[in-house]
Amino acid sequence: MEPIELVVFDMAGTTVYDDRFVHKVLQNTMSRYDVMISLDEANRVMGIPKPVAIKQLLQWHNDGRFENEEVINEMHHTFVEAMVEFYLESEDVKEKEGASGVFEELRKNKVKVALDTGFDRKTADTIIKRLGWMELIDTSVTSDEVDHGRPHPDMIFRAMENSGINSASNVAKVGDTKSDMDQGRNAGCAFVVGVTTGAYDRSVLASGYHTHLIDDLYELLPIIGLN
Repeated sequence: MEPIELVVFDMAGTTVYDDRFVHKVLQNTMSRYDVMISLDEANRVMGIPKPVAIKQLLQWHNDGRFENEEVINEMHHTFVEAMVEFYLESEDVKEKEGASGVFEELRKNKVKVALDTGFDRKTADTIIKRLGWMELIDTSVTSDEVDHGRPHPDMIFRAMENSGINSASNVAKVGDTKSDMDQGRNAGCAFVVGVTTGAYDRSVLASGYHTHLIDDLYELLPIIGLN
């Protein structure tokens, strides 16, 4: 098997602790526009670009504004501002247990670390700075920087380009949603690893594509050949 040279991690729910914080901000944002969604509905759109998620939620609620890009952009702007405020100010913001340690172990073994996310660049940078990850990762890619977000493979391919990796057979994808898993499959990643302590539990992730499921980020290391 080809050696793993790059691991692409999702952020919220995978490497960033998330007790449905994103769900609640999305729910509150939608309510400001008189669309009342449940947390379960919010969960169904986790992992995909947030403008796409907002459009999908409007469609589910038979709200004709799903065809109005100006309204969707406004709603997304409202969501971003609320999400940035949360990640700047909340005492609940912290990394998932072991994230920094796993990043350090990977880089010690000359494996590059990338983050990809359904968030926009402003939100992602706020998180990376708040958690002090600037020196622990090699690159990051946000959904507003590529043509297509998850489950399309664009963000993984951009992370590979940024990292000088030519083949997806040298890449592992780690995430906590089905869209993460489908993204890894669509990119052709050697390993597609589901984290069962995020948005989706083990039973949900097990029903979709994956090569491995883990409860703890440190379980990733032996999977890709590191002890």
